[in-house]
Amino acid sequence: MTVHFQPNVSPEACPALVLNADFRPLSYYPLSLWSWQDAIKAVFLDRVNIVSHYDKIVRSPSFEIQLPSVVSLKTYIKPSRQPAFTRFNVFLRDRFTCQYCGAHEDLTFDHVIPRSRGGTTTWENVVAACSPCNLRKADRMPAEAAMVPAAAPFQPSVHDLHQNGRQFPPNYLHDSWLDYLYWDSVLEP
Repeated sequence: MTVHFQPNVSPEACPALVLNADFRPLSYYPLSLWSWQDAIKAVFLDRVNIVSHYDKIVRSPSFEIQLPSVVSLKTYIKPSRQPAFTRFNVFLRDRFTCQYCGAHEDLTFDHVIPRSRGGTTTWENVVAACSPCNLRKADRMPAEAAMVPAAAPFQPSVHDLHQNGRQFPPNYLHDSWLDYLYWDSVLEP
């Protein structure tokens, strides 16, 4: 099926905010967004309700639909009580800051106790580190490298990540999303 867009509209510029059945975002960090294709597919599979639309229309030979800007799931998904251990969540816990020098660019994650020394890939042993610090520390223990993390690594709660995430709102927030997010108060002058 071929879908045609209105002139000057990039479909990638029209993601849909995905809300749980209770009208809360499935995820704040990263923000739960679906591509326009996934949103329309979910509509046709009757898995979501359209809450709000963009002013953009997509057309095919057999149908025409306004692109959804906000959708809500028809079935409630119970939120996880513990955040997933992901690279993004480690960076968010550490406020996108190298725990050795304070840099904010070129982040990787470092095993405080190196894996070669029996360290595990867990919340309590991984910190955000810029590439230069990670390379400098190499497979040495913190004391050997004279590199101790600024904050001891820990397993964050969902609340911890939400608190940190308020400092890092997404670069783009469509007006139709603001009623379901709290960043609008952060972004006002």
